[in-house]
Amino acid sequence: MLNPQSNGATLGAAEFYARVKQRLTLDVPPGLTDAGVTPMRGDHDADPVMQKIAEVRPIRPAAVLIAVVDHPGEPTVLLTQRAQHLPDHPGQISFPGGKIDKTDADPMQAALREAEEEIGLSRQAVEPLGYLDLYMTTLGYRIVPTIARVEPGFTLALNTSEVDVAFEVPLAFLMDQANMQRHSREWQGIERHYYAITFGERYIWGVTAGILRNMRERIYR
Repeated sequence: MLNPQSNGATLGAAEFYARVKQRLTLDVPPGLTDAGVTPMRGDHDADPVMQKIAEVRPIRPAAVLIAVVDHPGEPTVLLTQRAQHLPDHPGQISFPGGKIDKTDADPMQAALREAEEEIGLSRQAVEPLGYLDLYMTTLGYRIVPTIARVEPGFTLALNTSEVDVAFEVPLAFLMDQANMQRHSREWQGIERHYYAITFGERYIWGVTAGILRNMRERIYR
C-alpha cells in the first residue's frame, strides 16, 4: 500500500491499474454539455479568477487519452508535442485528444479516435479503464480525460500536421508531488497562474499538468 506520507512515486503498476478500476468509471461525467453544471476541476484550480471567465464561454466538449504504457517495472505516460505551425498552442505538450464529434459514441471513443488520427496508436493496443474528473479550461473546453492501459511494443505514425513528436515520461516522475510546481505568466494583460512539470527539456504545463495533478489526487491519495 502507498504510505500516506509518500510523494506518490512508489505506487507500483499493478496497484495503479487496480486503483483506477476501483475508483473511476466510464460513466460520462455530468456537466460535459450542461451550462448549469460547473466542473470542479480545471484551470481555476491554480487560478480561481478564471472560473468566471470560463463559465461564460461557449461549451466545447473534448476528450483526451492518458495512455499509461505497461512497461515491466516502470510504466510511462505517452505525451505529444503539438506542431509548431498550429494556430492554437503551438509546441505545447499535451495528451492525444481533441473535440468530441457528433459521430463519437462517447468521450472514450473520441479519445481513441483522436489518438489514432494524431499519432497512429491502434485502439487494439489500448484498454480504457476510467474517466478522471471533467476538466474546464479558460477557453470553455470541457475535457474528459480517459485513463487507459497500453500494451508496450506498439508502433506510431505521427500526423505531422498536428504533432511534431511523441514521447514517454515515467509515470512515477509525473506523479511525484515534488515535481509539480505552480508558475505564472502574463496572458492578455493579466497574470495567469498554472501548474507545470519540467522533465529534462520538456515543459509540461497548463491543462496537461492540471489533468496530471487531478490523476494524482484521484489515484494516489
